[in-house]
Amino acid sequence: MRRAALIPPALLLLSPLLVACGESGGDSGPTVVTSAYPFQFLVERVAGDHYTVENLTRPGGEPHDLELSPRQVADVQESDLVVYVEHFQTAVDEAVEQAGREDGTTVDLAGVVDLLQTDDEESHEGHDHAEGEEHDHGDEEGHEGHDHGGVDPHFWLDPHRMELAARAIGESLADIDPDNAADYTANADELVAELQQLDADYTVGLQTCELRTIVTAHAAFAYLADAYDLQQIPIAGLEPSAEPSSAQLAEISDLVTSQGVTTIFTEQLVDPAVAETVANATGATTAILDPIEGLSEATADEDYISLMRNNLDVIREANRCQ
Repeated sequence: MRRAALIPPALLLLSPLLVACGESGGDSGPTVVTSAYPFQFLVERVAGDHYTVENLTRPGGEPHDLELSPRQVADVQESDLVVYVEHFQTAVDEAVEQAGREDGTTVDLAGVVDLLQTDDEESHEGHDHAEGEEHDHGDEEGHEGHDHGGVDPHFWLDPHRMELAARAIGESLADIDPDNAADYTANADELVAELQQLDADYTVGLQTCELRTIVTAHAAFAYLADAYDLQQIPIAGLEPSAEPSSAQLAEISDLVTSQGVTTIFTEQLVDPAVAETVANATGATTAILDPIEGLSEATADEDYISLMRNNLDVIREANRCQ
């Protein structure tokens, strides 16, 4: 017991710092930082065992509301590669801007896929989406709220756009780690083949449906609607926490009734209360349609592919697809 008193005071002062360094993951080898689950999925599949992937949005967290810890900000600065979408998560945008990263070590997937445009009115007034405006790729340059910069970031609900993202990640990994380039190309090819099959299954599965309208908890499904000729009626805008007014809820309820919608879709990571209000007002049932923004306790054993297939089954049942 007395020997502990012989430890130099300076070393005692340093010990918390040493523990903190040990917890930072700095010895875990090459790392890729991703900002949300869909990008984590892509990188894990393409990078294989060559990189550790650290996702800034924890399981069960709502990615739109992400705030970074000092350790996570440091991870953005120190990782070998960062994969994110600009204007999706403000805290990540700021961390990337402040990091001063070298060219070729940051992949902004907004510059890889064709993002759909939105505007202030669409993003804040869910009922306006019922006009099908989310399908318009026009030249509008409105700015959505505080975060999304006039574009809809939820591209991952379109498998074809995910193919483009997978290829881009493979090319970036090959550039920073040419010794394993063949592995990244092969892994990307394998993933693209799965995504192409997923796209084909959606095309066939949603080809003949009695109803082509989906009423969703928030406006996360424009890419799915755009790809498979569906009409999205979102209850909230791009920000799931933005609740509609009573007048907007009444208009959505009228559309549900007039179009014969029997299912209101809720989400794992969003409070279903508002969606359940619409369901109760119209006599519709509720079912989960996952925007795949992140994993939850209920979906911890799933991945992007399985969740997309679950979504296909749910839409087919709700819309009476043959």
